[in-house]
Amino acid sequence: MSGLTPLVRADDVVAGYLPGVDILNGCSLELHTGEVIGIIGPNGAGKSTLLKAMFGLVEVRSGSIFLGDEDITGVAPFELVSRGIGFVPQTENVFPRLTIQENLEMGVFQRPHTFEERFEAVAELFPLLAERRSHRADGLSGGQRQMVAIGRALMMDPQVVLLDEPSAGLSPAYQDEVFEQVTRIAERGVSLILVEQNARRCLEICDRGYVLDQGTNAYTGTGQELLDDPKVVSLYLGTLMGA
Repeated sequence: MSGLTPLVRADDVVAGYLPGVDILNGCSLELHTGEVIGIIGPNGAGKSTLLKAMFGLVEVRSGSIFLGDEDITGVAPFELVSRGIGFVPQTENVFPRLTIQENLEMGVFQRPHTFEERFEAVAELFPLLAERRSHRADGLSGGQRQMVAIGRALMMDPQVVLLDEPSAGLSPAYQDEVFEQVTRIAERGVSLILVEQNARRCLEICDRGYVLDQGTNAYTGTGQELLDDPKVVSLYLGTLMGA
């Protein structure tokens, strides 16, 4: 893939939340069309910060983010959505007082005329969303809310979806369901970047993985290469959920 322009590229990104305090210290990654990329690492390594920096939610102090050949560093999230990037945050990722349908309508507010077409496509992946479309989100289980959140990100028919800890706080059964959903979404042609604390499960479904530590790249390789790397296993997989 080295000769192909990545769909998304982060180059030496330095970013943080507080002045003078950098969480990311030169992170880089590439996502190619059709790939699922996993980002793992210990708590505080900068995994979620990298996703937020890519989605314009955290200031990039140096380095660059590209979508194809276009520099999108610092572009506002609503602009990125219109350009084909979806984002699913870890927490507060649904509107609890709205129905499932209303949540999905929020996902396509920039193109409301496409709602029915996109709702049908998303419901093929998540039939529950159609079955319970009139139910309020605050009456759903954690796993069902995650379906709503992912479904809303898919409503704009994105090229790329950034998923931040989608299995966090879910029962083992729903965790399995989330990873199956990721695989199904990828099969529909959507490329994904997945931040996960369940490191083993994440690497099992990823084409390639990145291990972050202290805000920078520690290891990279295919999912299987990282699972088979004794240093990665001893330093990271033994201490992360899913070990």
